[in-house]
Amino acid sequence: MRIEQTKIPVSIRDPKYTLKRLNDGLTKTGDRVQYIEWDEKREERGGKESHDDIKVGRSLMLNPRMSYTWLTTVITEIVEQREGYIKFKTENSIYELITKSK
Repeated sequence: MRIEQTKIPVSIRDPKYTLKRLNDGLTKTGDRVQYIEWDEKREERGGKESHDDIKVGRSLMLNPRMSYTWLTTVITEIVEQREGYIKFKTENSIYELITKSK
């Protein structure tokens, strides 16, 4: 028996999101972002829920799947937020997330 494989196009050259860590200039790109809400024992059991919107107390996950491209520590402050741009602080870094418009 042959199983049909569905291919989903992913644009590596033109990603939707660019995440830049301002402390050292590290830059990661991806096609999807989610924000992970942690339970009280996050080190032991992992995330409680994932969300599409940023909020203090959550972590940003770039390209969430079985594995991921990048996971920030917990967001402690949203410094600036406007269309296509978010600047935020985590427990140990400052980031910019730039979203390309369609």
